[in-house]
Amino acid sequence: SDKPDLSDKPLTDKMAQVAASRTFMALPTARASATLKSSRALVGRKVSGVAPSRVVLGRKSLKVNALAVGDKIPEGISLSYFDSDGEMASLDIAEACAGKKVVLFAVPGAFTPTCSYNHLPGFVEKADEIKAKGVEMIGCVAVNDAFVMDAWGKSVQTDDKVVMLADGSAILTKALGVELDLTDKGLGIRSRRYSMLIDDGVVKELNLEEGGAFTISGAQDILDALS
Repeated sequence: SDKPDLSDKPLTDKMAQVAASRTFMALPTARASATLKSSRALVGRKVSGVAPSRVVLGRKSLKVNALAVGDKIPEGISLSYFDSDGEMASLDIAEACAGKKVVLFAVPGAFTPTCSYNHLPGFVEKADEIKAKGVEMIGCVAVNDAFVMDAWGKSVQTDDKVVMLADGSAILTKALGVELDLTDKGLGIRSRRYSMLIDDGVVKELNLEEGGAFTISGAQDILDALS
């Protein structure tokens, strides 16, 4: 057997190890199944719903859900960007969304293939159509620094159509509950791909992808929501 021999250990040590092992088995099977179903329902779908929470399944911490339709954008979070004069500036997201329609979309990383060839260019191409529907700002968010975001925006020629917002320390990403752990790929914590329509600070449409997939968060999906 691979199990350690505990026969010569104090009774308190044995009891502590038994208690610890039972902690990870405390969630009943039926509840665990329901929890997994709840989490899967959020993957690659338009999300609406319930308060964020975490449960422990075995030795893993599983996030049940992220920001949902009907939630307010968190306050007190500012992202960096370069303005039209080439100066670095700071944008308070909640203030920018107050009293207006705003579209935010996020990508796992600047200069990555899907983000550069499809996601960002799609919003640049359809920016005029989106803004004609009453949207005052379109912002692209990524866990990159402002210099990288600015260079990426110039390479795709976003001009004044899309504001390139740097969430360098993933503060907004974590506040929204949309972290994507790419540590095994050497990329650290990034953001899941999503697009959202915000009206007066309230999320009206949220298209949250599974990881970096690109199926429901494009510019056309936002246009359809505005129709």
